[in-house]
Amino acid sequence: MREPADTAAVAVAHGAFNAAGGLWPLLHLRSFEWVFGPKTDVWLQKTTGGLLLSAGAAQLAAAADPRGAAQARRIGLGSALTLLAVDLVYVPKGRIRPTYLLDAAMQAAWIAAWLRSGAGRAAAGGGPGGRARAAVAPKRRRPRR
Repeated sequence: MREPADTAAVAVAHGAFNAAGGLWPLLHLRSFEWVFGPKTDVWLQKTTGGLLLSAGAAQLAAAADPRGAAQARRIGLGSALTLLAVDLVYVPKGRIRPTYLLDAAMQAAWIAAWLRSGAGRAAAGGGPGGRARAAVAPKRRRPRR
């Protein structure tokens, strides 16, 4: 079943956002730290950047596949929920700058966009639980005597 066009658009937009966000600390750490604060563990910033770049690339690749929107949705929701949790836990603790609340707002917006899109609602086989239902063999009726 082909996913709605809005789902592919969300996959492309979120994938590009994640890829760009991942590239930023890899290509210009100084400007990244100017906005989000100096970091003591540069390796961690670069690792996080690489992971976001990978997630974004996977979302962009999945968007091109008619059945890939559900995969892009899982990647998008997983990354957005994780980053939102980090932002909301560590800003109040003073561990990261309040500018991360801007990122929290963006992550919440991505979550809302995925929840509004049709991605993953109709799994292969159609409807909720389509794959699980399709895997269950139908019961055979015994002939009446």
